[in-house]
Parts: sequence; C-alpha cells; structure tokens
Amino acid sequence: MTANGLAGRVAVVTGAGKGIGRACAMTLAAQGAAVVVNNRRHPGQSDAETSAQQAVEAIRAAGGRAVANFDAVESDGAGQRMVEQALAAFGRLDIVLANAAMSQASTFQKQTLNEFMAIFNVGFRGTLDLVHAAWPHLRKQKYGRVIVTTSSAGRYGNHGLGAYSASKGAIEMLMRSLAAEGLSSNIRVNAISPYATTQMTESYLEPDVAACITPEAVTPMVAWLASDGCRANGEVIVAAGGRYRRAHSVETPSVAGDDMDRVFDALSRQPGQAHPDSNHAFATLVEELRAGGQISR
Repeated sequence: MTANGLAGRVAVVTGAGKGIGRACAMTLAAQGAAVVVNNRRHPGQSDAETSAQQAVEAIRAAGGRAVANFDAVESDGAGQRMVEQALAAFGRLDIVLANAAMSQASTFQKQTLNEFMAIFNVGFRGTLDLVHAAWPHLRKQKYGRVIVTTSSAGRYGNHGLGAYSASKGAIEMLMRSLAAEGLSSNIRVNAISPYATTQMTESYLEPDVAACITPEAVTPMVAWLASDGCRANGEVIVAAGGRYRRAHSVETPSVAGDDMDRVFDALSRQPGQAHPDSNHAFATLVEELRAGGQISR
C-alpha cells in the first residue's frame, strides 16, 4: 500500500494504547486514516497519563489525525460512544479494528464465574458491542472493513486460558457469520491472529524470538485488511515476524460403523478438510451418507 492508501478513511481501534493495537493505530494513521484510539482510563489518571492519549500524541506528532477514547470496551454503550465519537470528530466511519483483550493467569478451577466472565467480556463483548454499533453505519454507506483480533488459543485452546480462549473462539465464529452477512453491503470482515511481543507475552519469549515478532511486523496485513483493495472475507490470517498464513477449522471425512473404538481409530488417521462455511460442511456429510447408501440418490 502507498503512504496515503487509507486517505479519507476513519477507523476505530480498541486496545490501541499499547502493543499490537497501538502499532496498528499508528500504521493506519500513517496510511492516511483518521483514528479513534481507544484504551481504558485507569483510576486516578489524567488524560495526559493515559496510554490512549499518548498514542494520539504520537500519531499527531507524525502528522496524523487522531482522538482518544477512554471507555472500557465491555462497559454498557462503549461501542456506541466510540462510533458517535468517530462521526462527531471525523464525519464518518469506515474501519473497525476490535483488538482489546484481557490476559488470564489462572486455571478454570481457581476462577469464579465472575472472574471468568470479566475476561470473556473484555474480549468478546468488547468486540460485539463495537461491531454491532458500527454495523448500521457500514451497511448504510455500503462500505466497511471490520477486523477482529483472535488467537490460536481460540482455535486450539490452551491450559489455563479457558476464559481467554472462549472469548477468542466466539470472536472467530462471529467474524465468519458477519462476513457472510456483510458481503452484499461491501463490508469485508476478517480476523488477524498475531504472535507478537507485548506485555502479555514478553516474559514467555526467548530474546531472539521477541526481537523478531514485534507488533509492527503484524501491521502490514492489518493495513491491507483495512484497505479498499482487500479481497479477503471471512478469513483468519495468522501473522508473525512479517510472515502470514491462513487458518481454517477442519473436519475429517465421516466413517461408518457401530464399533466406536474402531471408528475413532479410523477418524484419528483421516486428514482434515477445511470447509468455507457450515452449509458446505453439511453438504459434504450428506454426500458421504449417499455414497454409503444411508440416503438414496
């Protein structure tokens, strides 16, 4: 993309005070977009002390346009307030990057339900609330680029990350459904699944790995997903260190039989097949039933 590839566009980026969110907000602004930079205000902070305002000042110092938003993304009406702020400050809204998340440091049996939901709501409800508020505006103008931040934990799970993984898994499936709904209105909806050195991950990384997978290495793909020229829709793109790959959910071909031990052994040896949507997955199963004679042709 050119330096002004997003000129005239307006973006809202959540969790944009630090790490990946800040790097993405800086890149979108450098490409010409005006940005609403969201990060929650912590108790006792002045505007100048907030990470959101500091990111805004960095964008402005580089010649970009930005305003700060201090809402906790999971709070009632936060998404609507961010949308209204974008419209008031810049007159439109084109790009949504729902990036905010909360880390987890306890296993399931040690969490109360309230603790679980606090983590889940920052990730999932914070995404849902913003996208739901932006959706009518994007549909009305017949244009939009929605990018949600997910994680390999949301596809594969991870020990001690039940709430975080659940939120990311929910985000991925919401993304795929909205991609189908939004396409007729020229709204492209995709997910970025980054590996990057941040406050959440730095202590777990070897120094050479940490130096390679910077937040800035994720941003070229985010800028493309936010652009007019983006052709992707309903995709999960894994990004790290300047390399990218597509991620899919897969299903094996079905296996007939009544002996469940043998069925499972056979399934375990089957290669997986990616399906673009649930309708395709069901259609392949029907064909397998027909091929096996359970359904007449």
